[in-house]
Amino acid sequence: MTDDQGPVVRYGVADGFATLTLDSPHNRNALSTRLVTELLTGLERAAADEAVRGIVLTHTGNTFCAGADLSEASNTDPATAADDRTRQMIDVLRTVVATPKPVVARIDGNVRAGGMGIVAACDIVVAGRGSSFALTEARLGLAPFMISLTLLPRLSPRAASRYYLTGEKFGADEAAAIGLITVASDDPAAALAAICADLRKGSPQGLAESKRLTTAAVLAEFDRSAEELAARSASFFGTDEVREGMMAFLQKRQPRWAQ
Repeated sequence: MTDDQGPVVRYGVADGFATLTLDSPHNRNALSTRLVTELLTGLERAAADEAVRGIVLTHTGNTFCAGADLSEASNTDPATAADDRTRQMIDVLRTVVATPKPVVARIDGNVRAGGMGIVAACDIVVAGRGSSFALTEARLGLAPFMISLTLLPRLSPRAASRYYLTGEKFGADEAAAIGLITVASDDPAAALAAICADLRKGSPQGLAESKRLTTAAVLAEFDRSAEELAARSASFFGTDEVREGMMAFLQKRQPRWAQ
């Protein structure tokens, strides 16, 4: 549902797993303030529910998440909008990583920009082979500042250099090869079911402590670098190149440096 009365993140629990479904296909599940607020509420609700063994993140429509809601950003002061988006991204990424329950993403569509950071924050990721991935910030005059906190620990260095710089699209098999996702599958629903079945065999304590081991270094670097990266990110918004990049995106045209 995408009307004013319905949620843009649907929440449900079945078979010991809370499923949070990004349900704002009209804007490709962009990270609007509303979607971020509902996503954080859902993650916190699932973490506090003793009946929930793990969390599944998935989506409606053909896009898992397109990153920041640039139309929302264009309606306010650039510096204020940039700071708001940065704080929202910090909250989402850190919450996914720090949640003591395993977070599994099921993707069957496109992932862009900030959505890539959420994917990297998840513990396990299953993607259909029709999915596509890209880091397009450089094409907007930006860089993947905040999402690097989760992306760089996952990606091979050569892959990070290539895809950060080129902004090119790549598929699920490549995403698995470079460490962004766990499984590329022709049947992501079946692959997800198999993973959840295995996760149910772990005790809540065992799962929490095992996740803590795998995320300790990520969280340490996150807390050490988040404010510095936030400041660097904020310094770019409002510049001529970013204004041109965002307007070109919204107007569906090439920015002047690509012409």
